[in-house]
Amino acid sequence: MKHYFKNYFRNFDYSLLFVYILLMLFGLVMIYSSSIWISIIQYDANPNFYYNRQLVNIILALILFTVAVITPYKRLSSKTILGVLLAVMFILELWLIVAGKNINGSKSWISLFGLMNFQPSEFAKLFIIVFFAGTFYRKSVNRGSMQLLTFDDVSYPLGMWLFIVLVVGFETDLGALVIIVAIALVVVITSGLKGKTLGRIFGLLSALGVVGMIGILIFKWDTVFNASRRGRITSFLDPFSDPLNSGYHVVNGYYAIGAGGLEGRGLGQSIQKLGYVPEPQTDFIMAIIAEELGILGVSIVIIGLGYIVMRGYYIAMSTMDPLARMLAAGISTWIGLQTFINLGGLSGLIPLTGVTLPFISYGGTSILLLSVAMGILINVSTHHKLEKRK
Repeated sequence: MKHYFKNYFRNFDYSLLFVYILLMLFGLVMIYSSSIWISIIQYDANPNFYYNRQLVNIILALILFTVAVITPYKRLSSKTILGVLLAVMFILELWLIVAGKNINGSKSWISLFGLMNFQPSEFAKLFIIVFFAGTFYRKSVNRGSMQLLTFDDVSYPLGMWLFIVLVVGFETDLGALVIIVAIALVVVITSGLKGKTLGRIFGLLSALGVVGMIGILIFKWDTVFNASRRGRITSFLDPFSDPLNSGYHVVNGYYAIGAGGLEGRGLGQSIQKLGYVPEPQTDFIMAIIAEELGILGVSIVIIGLGYIVMRGYYIAMSTMDPLARMLAAGISTWIGLQTFINLGGLSGLIPLTGVTLPFISYGGTSILLLSVAMGILINVSTHHKLEKRK
């Protein structure tokens, strides 16, 4: 065991660890800066309210990260771990259906015994990656090769994925829905399944996707396309056509970004966080970073997140292990797509969907589960280095 850990930490991916820690600490500082006004004025709380809560979230996240880092990723394919994850996912989704909380227009939250609000769709992102990768890999070991898997072999995880998509779709958490669908597709594509099986999977998913969208539009039309969401669609096309209503969020985000320039107003000097930009500590935290720290501050975040995503894809493309490939590709897609959706909504490239910026935005559910994902990715990267040395 001592020899194992000696070799493990000799090949440890310290670059990913450094970027992960840097982004979390940078995010903590910006959460403090962006949330002082909203803590005092809107919630009549201590100015350190969000900072203190995020600090606790980060400490818990580091514990989960450590467990994920030191646990060999091959164990994620064990029947016990997959069974536990499946049970937890079912419980969370049923809990959401029965006692879900509506926050910011989306019934996508549950209260964990009054201790914290938890978003099952965030857990679903990690679950889909691990459950798909672990189940595919486990069946490929039994069959002898991933190429020998048939459509029947992979129908079980696909059925679970469909259940999650339906629940998230009826929550109308559209940002999470897009990410969950994309993650599943990437894991399937990188699995190494033969072309015929992939063709049947994509044919089925396409048909189910059309049926699901029709069902959501029929039964949830008023919720999915309420006035707020219609406003989001039109505002990203021309936010200045209605700057005080549908375009209010995007326009004030533009003001914050434009005011920052190259070096920014200075840390803590944002004007837009004083009641103009909505949720400055979560969805719009990048606007506050741009205003206070300018392009230089924005570059730190984009380069850091970009490094994690590209490093993950490099690992996925260079490893010979299908389980490592699926895990690395799925986690990289999750972080990369979530970053794009957040920044795309802020910049007006796509409609706003209320997705947080990975490792930077305030949020317990997000930072906890992303930290587990980072632990898995570093674990995969370290074992990849060991594999190359051998």
